Amino acid sequence: MDRKKELKLQYKLMKPKMGVFIVRSKVHDKCYIQAAKDLRGVMNGCQVRLAGGIHPYLELQKEWNEFGARCFTIEILEYLQYDADETKTDYTGDLALLQMIWEEKLARKGLAFYKKRI
Repeated sequence: MDRKKELKLQYKLMKPKMGVFIVRSKVHDKCYIQAAKDLRGVMNGCQVRLAGGIHPYLELQKEWNEFGARCFTIEILEYLQYDADETKTDYTGDLALLQMIWEEKLARKGLAFYKKRI
């Protein structure tokens, strides 16, 4: 029973990797980026929604259905590090800022972004 409590405590203390990821079309120079507190989980969720045909970005979903997964790349753009100050628990603002920075960088490179509803 002690082992079970220990494992639960370890799980609660785990810190998932945070940051920004991109889904980029190889066919068109378009992309979708998203910031996430749990990169692995949100990236997997994005892939599942695309594979299942239920992603909220309809233009992205349409192209995914038309061209297939092999015509897209999904990768992490940047990780956000946790503060040394253990009292900080909300990184929502930091992640939003990091996403805006990446949107500006990608726009300067000439990439277009998928719009949520089309």
